[in-house]
Amino acid sequence: MIPLDYETLRVLWWLLLGILLIGFTLFDGYDLGVGALLPFVARKDDERRVLINLVGPTWEGNQVWLVLGGGAIFAAWPALYAVSFSGFYLAMIAILLALILRPVGFKFRGKVANPAWRSVWDWALFIGGFVPALIFGVAVGNVLRGVPFSFDETLRPSYAGSFFGLLTPFPLVCGFVSLAMCAIHGAVVIALRTTGITVERARAYGKLAALATLVLFALAGLWVAFGSLGFVVTSLQETAGPSNPLDKTVVPQSGAWMHNYAAHPWMILAPVLGFAGTALAWLGLNGRAWFTALVGSSLTIVGVISTAGLSLFPFLLPSSSDPRASLTVWDASSSHLTLWTMLLATALFLPIILAYTAWVYRVMSGPVTAGSIGRNPNAY
Repeated sequence: MIPLDYETLRVLWWLLLGILLIGFTLFDGYDLGVGALLPFVARKDDERRVLINLVGPTWEGNQVWLVLGGGAIFAAWPALYAVSFSGFYLAMIAILLALILRPVGFKFRGKVANPAWRSVWDWALFIGGFVPALIFGVAVGNVLRGVPFSFDETLRPSYAGSFFGLLTPFPLVCGFVSLAMCAIHGAVVIALRTTGITVERARAYGKLAALATLVLFALAGLWVAFGSLGFVVTSLQETAGPSNPLDKTVVPQSGAWMHNYAAHPWMILAPVLGFAGTALAWLGLNGRAWFTALVGSSLTIVGVISTAGLSLFPFLLPSSSDPRASLTVWDASSSHLTLWTMLLATALFLPIILAYTAWVYRVMSGPVTAGSIGRNPNAY
């Protein structure tokens, strides 16, 4: 006997998916931000080594959140996995290739004491931070816009888009929101854990990234509210019924992503948190209150990602070419038993991952300087 009903489990897994996405951005987001800022904040070899060794000991552990997110989509939302991972195939290949540059850059950069050699790998590390941070946001923008896919009578998905079709204006705005948000987070961590001129440069770039986030997040919000974005389920949908995406009717409707905020006013806390966190990060950087800035950048991530999720609910992936095929929380999940079994596994392993992560960050805490790197034989 499963103690939780099917509807409740579906909502819980929707929440867990959001938590995993937030966890990935909180932990790996600063790695991406540091990589994207590397050529600008660190201009000498010893300064760049400091930033590389700032993220070097923990970046692999932070990648666990990406694996968890992909695993959660595969196990809990198989239809979403099938459509998104095949439809966004080239975009995901670009992300993976960029992420592969990080370990290669870390390992190869110091193998040859040649400025040109090291410069090549420094730019590789920049690509490894810049590209994923941008494309992850572009993907969210395309979800809000709708993705061209459909199902046949046997529920086999087909995708009608292309890689460059993903790079339209609204998704690019969302991509730059993501990039700026990660840049704030990375700049704050640099300022918190390094010394000297890199702190001042990180502070300056972090403040610029905060201003860019405020402007771009507001622009994206206005686009969602007044642009031709949004979908509405127009038929009665069984929240505890079988997962059949074609068992409903959906129509595009401009401004529909704002309906949840009108129906549930408390949801407005998400975008407010996004703006307030960004402002707090700017104030913390401006006043050299690094912990305050870290709290602000973390709240920005929580607020921005929550805003996207709450705006879409109950949609997971709308279809722009066949709206009826749009995937929702109520028709794209695994079975009742699968969701319950996976919830038990998550309840067991997620606290272990959190405890281990906390321990690692405690061990690796403290400032990273050229002197500390010189005393460490395992430094990059």
